[in-house]
Amino acid sequence: MDPSGTQAVVDWLMDGARSTPLAQEVLSEICQRLTACGLPLWRAVVFVRTLHPQIVGRRFVWRPDTGTVVTDGSFDLLDRDVFRNSPMTHVAATGEAFRRRLADADCPLDYPILHDLRAEGITDYVVSPLRFTNGEVHFASWATLQPGGFTDAEIAALDAIIIPLTRVAEIRALHRVANVLLSTYVGQNAGGRVLAGQIRRGHTDEIHAAIWLSDMRGFTKLADRLAPQALVDLLNRYFDCQVPPILEHGGEVLKFMGDGLLAIFPIGAAAAPVCAQALAAALAARTNVAALQGADDDSGVRFGLALHVGDVLYGNIGSGNRLDFTTIGPAVNLAARLEKLAGQLGRSIVASQGFANHCGGAFAPIGRFAVAGFASEQTAFGLHDEAGAMQTGSR
Repeated sequence: MDPSGTQAVVDWLMDGARSTPLAQEVLSEICQRLTACGLPLWRAVVFVRTLHPQIVGRRFVWRPDTGTVVTDGSFDLLDRDVFRNSPMTHVAATGEAFRRRLADADCPLDYPILHDLRAEGITDYVVSPLRFTNGEVHFASWATLQPGGFTDAEIAALDAIIIPLTRVAEIRALHRVANVLLSTYVGQNAGGRVLAGQIRRGHTDEIHAAIWLSDMRGFTKLADRLAPQALVDLLNRYFDCQVPPILEHGGEVLKFMGDGLLAIFPIGAAAAPVCAQALAAALAARTNVAALQGADDDSGVRFGLALHVGDVLYGNIGSGNRLDFTTIGPAVNLAARLEKLAGQLGRSIVASQGFANHCGGAFAPIGRFAVAGFASEQTAFGLHDEAGAMQTGSR
């Protein structure tokens, strides 16, 4: 084992591992450098818990033949016996390192995973705690096939990199948490803008976009009839009908407003392809809500959506240090008015003339209607398969 090689890894980590922008590249680089200076690694694993609505943590597994493979652990991982009854859980709970020299005949096999590791030919297994500055304990594990296990010098080399590795892991984890939280609460594009420094009040850009504004019909009656948790569960299922199609078709969900949803589909060089994608998302959402209605007849879930195209101001609005990254402007106001009109007309989907003009013959005019806040009447457009819906207003 070359001590100078170990020190080079330590120095590289202390400098922030800047040559490896991706988290998985950090572990690959560490293992390649350590094996190059004589440390006989067969497998290395780093597990870092995270703050994410769907996953509990990320697992990085390195092997010489595969490099580093990253997998996400769902929250049910915490309930699995294989995880709860494992050395990793012991290390995370106690903050103490764990080692089993499996090459020794009398090595205690006090966790089920140790039987599997010995069967694979692993001769030594070490789990190191990664102690973050906030008190959390994550872990890294190291395994070898070397006869007799790791030498004392090799264990010392692994111990030497733990503290700088922990600092790099914590910094990378914090960056990931910031990205995840911003994407979760303000959207992927808006979150990226905030992280890029667009956090001053009044900092806005004017963009051209297709606007989606939807609402659940009869929500007030449902809220009065359903138990609070049942109502929340219903809202989540209802939004599950819309958000995946929006994201799959290039849209960005900006906010949930009670039972309402505001999303945009940014338009670049051409509006027609973007409007086609927004319409495809709307049709998929309508189908999903109909299926939800069929699966839950007691809910009375109905869906109303307005689609419009226009220029919007996109950025930070609010007071002091409490801001909202959102869109405002007459185009958003018209979408809101059209969404209310959809309910009055008994339509699921209503579009403005500006949106319908980009969708070929997908829409037909319903009529012209007085719209609050707008001096002139607005022409509303509906889908052909909803032509039998109730219609009111001037022609």
